Amino acid sequence: MSIALSIIYLITTVTFVIGLKMLGHPETAKKGNLISGTGMVLAIIGTLFLQTKDVVIDGIAQTVPLYQTVPLIIYILIIAAITLGSIIGWFLAMKVKMTKMPELVSLFNGFGGGSALLIGLIEFSKNVGIDDVNKASSSIVITILAAIIIGSITLTGSIVAWAKLNGSMNDLRLPNYNLINNILFLALVAFGAYIVVMNTDSLVLIYILLIASLIYGYLFVAPIGGADMPVVISLLNSLTGIAAAITGILYGNMVMLVGGILVGSAGLILTFAMCKAMNRSLGSVVFGAFGGGGDAAMATVGKTGGNIKKTSASDAAVMMNYSTNVVIVPGYGLAVAQAQHVIHELEELLTKKGVNVKYAIHPVAGRMPGHMNVLLAEANVSYDKLIEMDDINPQFPNTDVVLVVGANDVVNPAAHNDPSSPIYGMPILDVENAKHIIVNKRSMNPGYAGIENELFFNQKTSMLFGDAKSALTELVSELKNM
Repeated sequence: MSIALSIIYLITTVTFVIGLKMLGHPETAKKGNLISGTGMVLAIIGTLFLQTKDVVIDGIAQTVPLYQTVPLIIYILIIAAITLGSIIGWFLAMKVKMTKMPELVSLFNGFGGGSALLIGLIEFSKNVGIDDVNKASSSIVITILAAIIIGSITLTGSIVAWAKLNGSMNDLRLPNYNLINNILFLALVAFGAYIVVMNTDSLVLIYILLIASLIYGYLFVAPIGGADMPVVISLLNSLTGIAAAITGILYGNMVMLVGGILVGSAGLILTFAMCKAMNRSLGSVVFGAFGGGGDAAMATVGKTGGNIKKTSASDAAVMMNYSTNVVIVPGYGLAVAQAQHVIHELEELLTKKGVNVKYAIHPVAGRMPGHMNVLLAEANVSYDKLIEMDDINPQFPNTDVVLVVGANDVVNPAAHNDPSSPIYGMPILDVENAKHIIVNKRSMNPGYAGIENELFFNQKTSMLFGDAKSALTELVSELKNM
């Protein structure tokens, strides 16, 4: 490796660390993403044009640029692939709706896993053989098999997550599915160990391992319920990082290794943070199939019961107009209705009237970590108005009106009150402690966890039925006339 390339790799590593740090706050996340992206561009350029190779010319050992030893068509294909991928990625990112962002993230995770899978297959063909000359070390074989297994699991698992989030696939309910998954996982490990011990170059065995890994990736995610999808997305993102780190080991590329480690470790940290926000262990998420709807919903229907109070946009506007403190709780329904701009208009209108307005953000609101932060940032909502759950909960007793827009499970008091509820023990936004509660929903259907919400029957709650965008637009219109 040339000195110039080493310096570029060092700079790239620093940009990754700085960018990741900046991604921890909504106000700096965009700049952090640009910094990390710039570092990656530098690394790609450096790898293509500054990488060196030791060769023997006229009996003399020399170090020459790698591009001088590679056919021009290879570089043309690489640059064409990078250009095409960049155009497709830019187009998808620009055109995707905010409600579909979790699905896009899942697909990107799958692409990362698929890349590691292909690299593993290629490196197996190049490095593994049974003759003494070409025999690869056990560490190389283990690394290659890890890339194939983890890449395959990430690929099919991410596709299944995309299908479930997209509503194209229901939860898979196999009898004893935990036992089936565990047996298949142990079989994968045992089969991989057999390949390592035998150090065989049989592509038949590798493709059997590949197919089994793809099947396990499907079975791994298919039974997991919708309410656990934010955790699953974080976990798959972590696996993508691990797969990238493995490919970095295979190629001896420090940038790939460091980048993969950063993504993998950050994904794991986020995964455990999501689990903590739901008061669930990672094992219970993976093996518990929580939030599947259907049975869970039927188990609680009629248990909550009670009467509900309906309200109108006019009455809600009066209540909010004469309030001192208002807290808005955004949820997935806000994203579905694409009402983030209208709710920002509502917030600005109330602020001009002297009302103190804040947004209460639950860690798992929406369909992926940070979904609500991204949604509201798109509408230019001030970051200092986005208050995390632990900071906003003590403020609810002094809140005059809470406006819940499209959120459900994250405000369900059953998490505190009903030991038989599947969300019991899950930290929630304590909106029931506010003086008045307005809930905007299309209907009384249960949320993503498939259970009825006790909050809707609270005496302090008024239901404002209708599409979020239409209801908020009418609410804004009423406020403007006061």
